[in-house]
Amino acid sequence: MSTHSSGVEPHHPELPSLVPIAGGHHRCAECERIIYSDPKVAVAAIIPKDGGIVLLKRAIEPQIGKWSFPSGYVDRGEKLERALEREILEECGLVARVEWLVGVYSDQGQAVVLVVYHANVISGELMAGDETSEARVFELDEMPELAFEHDDRIVRDWREGLDMRGPAGN
Repeated sequence: MSTHSSGVEPHHPELPSLVPIAGGHHRCAECERIIYSDPKVAVAAIIPKDGGIVLLKRAIEPQIGKWSFPSGYVDRGEKLERALEREILEECGLVARVEWLVGVYSDQGQAVVLVVYHANVISGELMAGDETSEARVFELDEMPELAFEHDDRIVRDWREGLDMRGPAGN
Protein backbone atom coordinates (compact mmCIF):
# COMPACT_ATOMS: atom_id res chain seq x y z
CA MET A 1 0.00 0.00 0.00
CA SER A 2 1.58 3.26 -1.04
CA THR A 3 -0.40 6.40 -0.35
CA HIS A 4 2.54 8.19 1.21
CA SER A 5 3.24 11.72 2.31
CA SER A 6 5.54 13.47 4.65
CA GLY A 7 2.57 15.05 6.40
CA VAL A 8 -1.15 14.98 6.21
CA GLU A 9 -3.07 18.19 5.69
CA PRO A 10 -6.78 18.19 6.51
CA HIS A 11 -8.26 17.24 3.15
CA HIS A 12 -11.73 18.59 3.99
CA PRO A 13 -12.46 21.28 6.57
CA GLU A 14 -15.58 19.42 7.70
CA LEU A 15 -15.94 15.75 8.48
CA PRO A 16 -15.91 13.80 5.21
CA SER A 17 -18.58 11.35 4.09
CA LEU A 18 -17.13 7.93 4.84
CA VAL A 19 -17.48 4.77 2.77
CA PRO A 20 -16.79 1.41 4.49
CA ILE A 21 -13.99 -0.69 2.96
CA ALA A 22 -12.29 -3.99 3.82
CA GLY A 23 -10.66 -4.47 7.18
CA GLY A 24 -13.07 -2.24 9.06
CA HIS A 25 -11.55 0.92 7.59
CA HIS A 26 -13.30 3.78 5.80
CA ARG A 27 -12.39 6.03 2.90
CA CYS A 28 -13.48 9.55 2.07
CA ALA A 29 -16.31 9.55 -0.49
CA GLU A 30 -14.93 12.74 -2.10
CA CYS A 31 -11.21 12.04 -2.51
CA GLU A 32 -11.06 8.27 -1.74
CA ARG A 33 -8.27 8.66 0.84
CA ILE A 34 -8.34 6.11 3.65
CA ILE A 35 -9.39 7.75 6.92
CA TYR A 36 -7.55 6.39 9.96
CA SER A 37 -9.22 6.71 13.35
CA ASP A 38 -6.04 5.85 15.23
CA PRO A 39 -2.60 7.36 14.68
CA LYS A 40 -0.73 6.18 11.62
CA VAL A 41 3.07 6.29 11.66
CA ALA A 42 4.86 7.73 8.65
CA VAL A 43 8.60 8.08 8.07
CA ALA A 44 10.55 10.59 5.98
CA ALA A 45 14.20 11.15 5.13
CA ILE A 46 16.49 14.03 4.52
CA ILE A 47 19.08 12.61 2.14
CA PRO A 48 22.18 14.70 1.40
CA LYS A 49 23.50 14.22 -2.14
CA ASP A 50 25.83 16.22 -4.40
CA GLY A 51 25.90 19.27 -2.13
CA GLY A 52 22.15 19.44 -1.59
CA ILE A 53 19.24 17.30 -0.43
CA VAL A 54 16.91 14.98 -2.33
CA LEU A 55 13.37 16.24 -2.84
CA LEU A 56 10.49 14.63 -4.71
CA LYS A 57 7.69 16.34 -6.63
CA ARG A 58 4.48 14.68 -5.50
CA ALA A 59 2.32 13.00 -8.15
CA ILE A 60 -0.41 12.09 -5.64
CA GLU A 61 -2.61 13.96 -3.18
CA PRO A 62 -2.27 15.53 -0.78
CA GLN A 63 -0.21 18.43 -2.12
CA ILE A 64 0.15 17.06 -5.65
CA GLY A 65 2.77 18.97 -7.64
CA LYS A 66 4.65 20.22 -4.57
CA TRP A 67 8.07 19.16 -3.32
CA SER A 68 8.78 17.11 -0.22
CA PHE A 69 11.08 14.48 1.24
CA PRO A 70 11.04 10.76 0.40
CA SER A 71 8.47 9.38 2.81
CA GLY A 72 5.77 6.82 3.43
CA TYR A 73 3.70 4.88 5.88
CA VAL A 74 5.08 2.15 8.11
CA ASP A 75 3.43 -1.24 7.68
CA ARG A 76 2.24 -3.14 10.75
CA GLY A 77 5.19 -4.96 12.33
CA GLU A 78 7.76 -3.14 10.19
CA LYS A 79 10.78 -1.50 11.81
CA LEU A 80 10.81 2.28 11.19
CA GLU A 81 14.28 2.37 9.64
CA ARG A 82 13.54 -0.54 7.29
CA ALA A 83 10.24 1.06 6.25
CA LEU A 84 12.08 4.26 5.36
CA GLU A 85 14.80 2.46 3.42
CA ARG A 86 12.05 0.64 1.48
CA GLU A 87 10.23 3.90 0.76
CA ILE A 88 13.41 5.64 -0.40
CA LEU A 89 14.07 2.85 -2.90
CA GLU A 90 10.45 2.79 -4.12
CA GLU A 91 10.07 6.56 -4.40
CA CYS A 92 13.41 7.66 -5.81
CA GLY A 93 15.51 4.62 -6.78
CA LEU A 94 18.19 5.05 -4.12
CA VAL A 95 19.54 2.44 -1.75
CA ALA A 96 20.10 4.35 1.47
CA ARG A 97 21.05 3.70 5.07
CA VAL A 98 19.17 5.47 7.85
CA GLU A 99 21.74 7.12 10.14
CA TRP A 100 20.11 9.30 12.82
CA LEU A 101 16.82 10.69 14.05
CA VAL A 102 16.01 14.27 13.02
CA GLY A 103 12.72 14.53 14.92
CA VAL A 104 9.16 13.38 15.53
CA TYR A 105 6.30 15.62 14.35
CA SER A 106 2.55 15.64 14.99
CA ASP A 107 -0.35 18.07 15.12
CA GLN A 108 -3.49 18.16 17.23
CA GLY A 109 -6.35 16.61 15.28
CA GLN A 110 -4.14 14.89 12.70
CA ALA A 111 -3.99 11.12 12.31
CA VAL A 112 -0.30 10.93 11.36
CA VAL A 113 2.83 10.86 13.50
CA LEU A 114 5.83 11.63 11.27
CA VAL A 115 9.28 10.30 12.21
CA VAL A 116 12.10 11.92 10.22
CA TYR A 117 15.63 10.57 9.81
CA HIS A 118 18.88 11.56 8.13
CA ALA A 119 19.83 8.89 5.57
CA ASN A 120 22.92 8.45 3.40
CA VAL A 121 22.97 7.10 -0.15
CA ILE A 122 24.73 3.77 -0.59
CA SER A 123 23.95 3.22 -4.28
CA GLY A 124 21.35 3.68 -6.98
CA GLU A 125 20.35 6.29 -9.53
CA LEU A 126 18.05 9.14 -8.50
CA MET A 127 14.75 8.83 -10.39
CA ALA A 128 11.04 9.48 -9.93
CA GLY A 129 8.99 6.57 -8.62
CA ASP A 130 5.29 5.77 -9.11
CA GLU A 131 4.09 8.45 -6.70
CA THR A 132 6.48 11.18 -7.81
CA SER A 133 6.69 13.14 -11.05
CA GLU A 134 10.26 14.32 -10.53
CA ALA A 135 13.23 13.64 -8.24
CA ARG A 136 15.95 16.26 -7.83
CA VAL A 137 18.73 17.46 -5.60
CA PHE A 138 18.27 21.02 -4.34
CA GLU A 139 20.96 23.12 -2.70
CA LEU A 140 19.72 24.45 0.62
CA ASP A 141 19.77 28.06 -0.57
CA GLU A 142 17.74 27.18 -3.69
CA MET A 143 14.95 25.12 -2.13
CA PRO A 144 11.50 25.23 -3.72
CA GLU A 145 8.36 25.85 -1.70
CA LEU A 146 7.81 22.68 0.31
CA ALA A 147 4.53 20.77 0.45
CA PHE A 148 3.78 20.42 4.13
CA GLU A 149 3.62 22.64 7.18
CA HIS A 150 6.37 20.74 9.04
CA ASP A 151 8.84 20.64 6.13
CA ASP A 152 10.65 23.94 6.82
CA ARG A 153 10.94 23.07 10.51
CA ILE A 154 12.28 19.63 9.58
CA VAL A 155 15.05 21.23 7.49
CA ARG A 156 15.95 23.56 10.39
CA ASP A 157 16.02 20.64 12.85
CA TRP A 158 18.18 18.63 10.43
CA ARG A 159 20.67 21.50 10.04
CA GLU A 160 20.90 21.79 13.84
CA GLY A 161 21.55 18.04 14.00
CA LEU A 162 24.34 18.39 11.44
CA ASP A 163 25.91 21.22 13.43
CA MET A 164 25.95 19.02 16.55
CA ARG A 165 27.53 16.10 14.67
CA GLY A 166 30.31 18.05 12.94
CA PRO A 167 31.42 18.08 9.28
CA ALA A 168 30.73 14.38 8.59
CA GLY A 169 27.10 14.69 9.69
CA ASN A 170 26.97 11.10 10.94
